[in-house]
Amino acid sequence: MVQLREKQKFQIKIKRLGINGEGIGYHQKMIIFVANALPDEEVLVQVTKATPKYAYAKIIKILKPSKDRVQPACAYYDACGGCQLMHLSYQAQLDFKRDLLKQALEKFKPTGYQNYELRPTIGMQNPWHYRNKAQFQLRFNPKLKKIEAGLYKENSHQLVAIENCLVQEEITQKVLNTVVRLLNRYQIPIYNEKKKTGILKTLMVRVGIETGEVQLVLISVKRQIPNLNSLLRLIQSQCPEVVSIMQNIQAKQTSLVMGDETIHLAGKEAITEQINEVVFDLSARAFFQLNPTQTKILYDEAIKACTLTGNESVVDAYCGVGTIGLSIAKQAKEVRGMDIIPSAIEDAKKNAQRLGVANTHYEVGTAEDLLPKWLAEGFQADVIIVDPPRTGLDEQLLNALLKYPSQQLVYVSCNVSTLAKNLVTLSQKYRVEYLQSVDMFPHTARCEVVCKLTLK
Repeated sequence: MVQLREKQKFQIKIKRLGINGEGIGYHQKMIIFVANALPDEEVLVQVTKATPKYAYAKIIKILKPSKDRVQPACAYYDACGGCQLMHLSYQAQLDFKRDLLKQALEKFKPTGYQNYELRPTIGMQNPWHYRNKAQFQLRFNPKLKKIEAGLYKENSHQLVAIENCLVQEEITQKVLNTVVRLLNRYQIPIYNEKKKTGILKTLMVRVGIETGEVQLVLISVKRQIPNLNSLLRLIQSQCPEVVSIMQNIQAKQTSLVMGDETIHLAGKEAITEQINEVVFDLSARAFFQLNPTQTKILYDEAIKACTLTGNESVVDAYCGVGTIGLSIAKQAKEVRGMDIIPSAIEDAKKNAQRLGVANTHYEVGTAEDLLPKWLAEGFQADVIIVDPPRTGLDEQLLNALLKYPSQQLVYVSCNVSTLAKNLVTLSQKYRVEYLQSVDMFPHTARCEVVCKLTLK
């Protein structure tokens, strides 16, 4: 295999899309990753990074475009990096996400994977303006002498100022733009990462789609924000939909957007959202899915994957504010849930109270610790629903699922790779009935999957 060098140019044909939505081709038997390239395209590329085993390249010219290539609708698309597939037709995006799952299964090869039923991806009728939460970083632009908000360019801390994100709910963008304008008016000191000066780092805006309620969180490195009272009064008068304003302190140098301390500034401490018949209080740090329209579909699919007669004990692992478990509580004998964020568990308890549901039990802690503890104490789970982070299931939890298997296991995944890897272990005891992908994030390479498993 010949070692490639940076800036080297050559022509290749793209074979498929990779897990990050990049085109994959081969040059002299070496794998080449090409951003924005599509399968069956012939492209002239230039190497941007070369290693002994693979290389990254950028498109110089598309010699033969794909029939599925479309013009991206977003003015920031090339710079932002938040979306990876806006140059691919929407139906082709849905096909890709099912294929992505197939690729992951072929890589890890869980037992019987060749016979798994992979259902077509469920997409959106209108795949725009779907994100109910925006987390925009702040910077002071010395050239323009003004504060800007936006997202970091991919793999960098270079901010792309954004005033109209096509995948954000329009009300969140309106609030962001208004607040940025007011920050400029009062010349609020913006945190400078290099100089370690300034105060305000990030704006978080979340909307309850069913209620129209909006929460604004000012994320800062310290408590004191100059002209705060005047700023709050103008935000409330110019954005009447903002019913909750909070401040979060994040002084640590970390990739985590929020810190542990949250301060109530104005209005309510939480906003309200509803999915199916379940009403949820969402505090500033509570996790909630970013696309409520598809979340309803995702949870409906998770509920559909459970066979309930009213006599089952259900565990809702990684429960957040109780979304999935509370949706099925009236169809089950008992629902238990856990989460590592105390405020989310408090919200889950309040949500259960509001619903008049008395058969739920929620605890703060990890699924890895609490589930084995409950099972060892004699609790018998008939149905276990797991909805883990992108890292997948912890080894301790996997072992518990094998040692104390339930008749039914529903795995809701946001990462096809870790799902496929976990199925290698789970398929020792469980039979995979089907996998249903749901497009939670149109125009990105991410996909959610509901996997129904039953005890062998």
